[in-house]
Amino acid sequence: MNTQELLKEASALQEELREIRRDLHQHPEIGFDMVYTKPLVKKKLQEMGYAPQDCGKAGVVAIAGENHPGKTILIRGDMDALPIQEEADVEYRSKTEGKMHGCGHDMHTAMMLGAAKLLKAHEDEIQGTVKLEFQPAEEIFQGSPDMIQSGLLENPHVDAAMMIHVIGGMPMPSGMVLVPSGGISMASCEQYHIVVKGKGGHGSTPHEAIDPITAAAHIHLALQEINSRELNGNDFGVFTTGHFEAGKVSNVIPDSAEMWGTIRTTDPENEIGKLIKKRMTEISKGIGAAMRCEVEVEFYDYCPCMVIDDALAADAMDYMKELFGQGALDLSVVSGGKAGGGSEDFAFVSHEVPTVSMFLTAGNSKEGYLYGQHHPKVKYDDSVLYLGSAAYAQMALRWLESHGE
Repeated sequence: MNTQELLKEASALQEELREIRRDLHQHPEIGFDMVYTKPLVKKKLQEMGYAPQDCGKAGVVAIAGENHPGKTILIRGDMDALPIQEEADVEYRSKTEGKMHGCGHDMHTAMMLGAAKLLKAHEDEIQGTVKLEFQPAEEIFQGSPDMIQSGLLENPHVDAAMMIHVIGGMPMPSGMVLVPSGGISMASCEQYHIVVKGKGGHGSTPHEAIDPITAAAHIHLALQEINSRELNGNDFGVFTTGHFEAGKVSNVIPDSAEMWGTIRTTDPENEIGKLIKKRMTEISKGIGAAMRCEVEVEFYDYCPCMVIDDALAADAMDYMKELFGQGALDLSVVSGGKAGGGSEDFAFVSHEVPTVSMFLTAGNSKEGYLYGQHHPKVKYDDSVLYLGSAAYAQMALRWLESHGE
């Protein structure tokens, strides 16, 4: 179909998409707990004429062009929020204490519903099959593998996959689509948890206690040396402690101290990550023993690097230029050709089928959108929702048209 007609049809959906997005924003849910979001998504899809199916613990899949001959492309939007107390100055703030759509997944869900409506309106023109995925638990890196294990990539078999992620706080206009080149575009990520066990006591008699806070502080500082002294300067490896907790009152030495954080690399074989984990364990336990503490180190929720398929990325750039003209940019122009340090669990899909992951700017830092992803004050410009819907539909329609058998 004509790309400008598609954009016009998408524009007509804008207010409906804004209403859906703001409803979702006020009712954020985390992980697999999609008791509000999932029924809303299924209801909207059913109203469009789809027969949505459950997939995994809380995912939803719908098919456009079912039984059409040809290949299948998967398009995905994630639905989960973050365990953050919202501080953004918006009239549609979260109504749930301690939960917030701070990563823009409410935007993704609304954009995907817009794409679903566009694809249903042009279902007869689809030269193959479009599988629409609504995914939970992206923030904990569990939603994508759960849906894959539940058959996401089969029945019908998926030949290519794409996703879009909004980004806020960018020094560029809203509504720009950024398309990566082939190769690794985002880092892997693995969570860690370190527990330092000492012996509690009164603050007035530290000699009768074994202070886990002092030991944990030394461990935290020593771990920073892995980056500066043990990694090749050309390698990307980031160790970050994001949560440090110990004690409850000022005059008591606690029994234990704990640290949580992440390890990120852009090494597809994760050799750098393996080295960091080995040295983290050795350093933590060594310092703990020297300071009379017992130390436990746990690693969990690994997410691999995002791998972008060269041919699919080239196709995506062509299709986005057809739709947006100069509004479509090569991501390497913005990133300097370097992989981003952020992580995304759609990376699991990228290791199974050819994948492209695009970005949509949704908040110009020069126009009051000052904060980026995961900040409690982040705001997203939801005037771009229809552009995201059009981009999803354009990618699906054009790729199937170009790669029909």
